[in-house]
Parts: sequence; C-alpha cells; structure tokens
Amino acid sequence: MNETELLFTRALGCDRISLYLNKAKYLNPDEVDFIVSAFKRRINSEPIQYILGKTEFMGLEFKVNEAVLIPRPETERLVEKALEYAKQNKPGRVLDLGTGSGCIAVSLARYAPELKIDASDISPEALAIAKENAAAHGVGINFIRSDLFSALEYKEYGLIVSNPPYLASAQIRELQPELSFEPALALEGGADGLDSYRRIIRQAPGYLQKNGLLIMEIGLGQRKGLEKIFADSGKFEITEIVKDYNNLDRVICARKAD
Repeated sequence: MNETELLFTRALGCDRISLYLNKAKYLNPDEVDFIVSAFKRRINSEPIQYILGKTEFMGLEFKVNEAVLIPRPETERLVEKALEYAKQNKPGRVLDLGTGSGCIAVSLARYAPELKIDASDISPEALAIAKENAAAHGVGINFIRSDLFSALEYKEYGLIVSNPPYLASAQIRELQPELSFEPALALEGGADGLDSYRRIIRQAPGYLQKNGLLIMEIGLGQRKGLEKIFADSGKFEITEIVKDYNNLDRVICARKAD
C-alpha cells in the first residue's frame, strides 16, 4: 500500500480493498482529526511508521515510536542467517545486543521457539517497546538494560546477534530528514561508523561459548574495515559475508576462534 492508503485504512479500520469497494463513507470527527494530523506530520518529514505507530518486519507487526529505530527490510537478512544457523547448530541460548524494538529477538523467538533469548539495550524506553512487542507475539524473552555487555551475567551464548549503530558522524548531517526523528543512539557509530563494532568484537569472546557465532549487520563500504578489526582481534574467524537483495554486503558472520 502507498502512504495515503496506509493512513486511510488505519483511520477507517479497514483493509485496502475496502477503501475502493465500499460505498462512499463520511469520516467522523475523530477520523478527520487523525487524517489531518497525520498529513501534517508527514509533510514535516516524520516517518510514516511513527505516525501509524507500527511497521512490519519478518511478516510480523511491530509497535514503534521515536524511542526505537524503525526496522528495515535489510535487517531481515540477519534474522534469516541467524535462523539458518540455529536450525543447523542448535545454539541454545542467544543474545540480541541493542534490541531496540525487539524485532530481531521477537522474530527469532517466533520462528525458532526452542531458543532461549536474552535481549539487551541501554535505553529503558526502547526496552519498554520491545517488551510490548514480545507480549503481543506471545514470546518469552529475557530483557536486560545494559550498555552492550556491561550488565550481563551469562557468558556461554551459542549465538550473538546485533544491528549496531553504523553511520559515521559526518553522515548523520547529510541524511534524509526522516532520520532526524529516529534515536541518534541507534544510528551514530562514531567518526568512521565502526565504534560499536570495535567494542562488540573486543568483548564478545568473553560471552560466547566454544565455536559460538557472532552475526552483525553492516553498513555500506564497511566490510574491509570490519575484516581488519576482526583480524586484529585474533579472536574470530570470519565465516561468511551475506549480501542483501540489492547485492550489497549486509551481514557479517564470525566464529569464535579457540
């Protein structure tokens, strides 16, 4: 659906087909107020997902607001790779670092219910949204307020997944205005966009079991920089670089070296 259809189906509580098949309908005052407010917000570049308060990811609906990053289709490649690994290797306990809306953790829990999942985030507002999404989908996830690994006690994860902030500081000022509504903490990755990766790669070996896997989403042009960070750490062996549906490097997989 286009954005206008999304707004009207939300206001009227109907599906897309009903917009065109039903006879003419007069909007009540509440519906008019919603449409007028929504168009004003969209004209001001607020993302349609925040206006609607929801978005779709991995075929599931997720609540979103300005406390969390809007889930992107590209991140589905990370979830797909994690599910593939989980099916083949039975990692047992999984950690989602920087869970945000919980879209990764909830999707893993829905499609691989045998997994025990911990999900951490530094933002209490983000964790509140993630908990709502987990409850809405009927999955049990252990949410932890933590700056990456700082507040974690468990140290034997079979799989760690993360979509860290990976935009360089200079890029933030050049991006489309819609991104100004999203939490900077979930977007900005330092001067070269790799600060969070350095922290994760340095600390993750202390939280992965033998042969455990680290899977992370990566940004455009970051492959070589990350390969060097992994090599310099001496703690990981890169096993795969996964491309997205635009044939861009999108997900990096690395096994803990023993």
